[in-house]
Amino acid sequence: MRWTRAKDWLIGALGMILLLAVAVAVLWWGVSDPAGRAASAPSSPAGGEQAPDTGAPADLRDEEVWLGDLVLDAGTVVSAGSTLRDVRAVGQDVVTGPDGLVAARLSVDATVPFDVVAAELGGVTEVRPADDGQATVVRTVETLGREVRVTATGTVEVQAGRLVMEPRSIDIGGPDFLSGATAAVVRNLVTIEHEIEGLPEGLVLEDVTVQDDGFRANLRGDDVRLAP
Repeated sequence: MRWTRAKDWLIGALGMILLLAVAVAVLWWGVSDPAGRAASAPSSPAGGEQAPDTGAPADLRDEEVWLGDLVLDAGTVVSAGSTLRDVRAVGQDVVTGPDGLVAARLSVDATVPFDVVAAELGGVTEVRPADDGQATVVRTVETLGREVRVTATGTVEVQAGRLVMEPRSIDIGGPDFLSGATAAVVRNLVTIEHEIEGLPEGLVLEDVTVQDDGFRANLRGDDVRLAP
């Protein structure tokens, strides 16, 4: 009787040990990877973002420093010829050294205030946003010996690297036949042709939109020298 009970207990204990071994093996298989897999497929950083490119140029000299990317934010940028607001510049593959600071690729977003463009047109001029993403120029001009208040509205575009607004409608507040005759005379006085200044050479204006506080411009360039 005692041998039978001891044998039954021994069989049960062996069975429990076997089940425990199987459970541990399954758990280990689930939480581990095959050998060598981690080296061939590195995990991504937290948040799912890819690790930044660390491929510095092979010909980097001892006196040079390479930056994978460089971001600059400025509320206002003032130069001798212009003022820009809310400026954001993003440079990639930037090298600094004896030759200066050069970005292989540079993108700049900046706002040209309306009053900067108005001052460029001269006289008593106001530039403001209009419906449907257009812009309006209101200017007092002298024509045929008289001063008239001209209101011109048009779509803002990029032409030859400049911010341009050619009026699609011109109103001087009089009869249609008089407005039509005067429009041809004053058109050039209310046409915007603005070249954005105060930024590194090599940037090209690619897009412009009208905002409540000015013209939002996007410029891009390659091999742009940021500083001498």
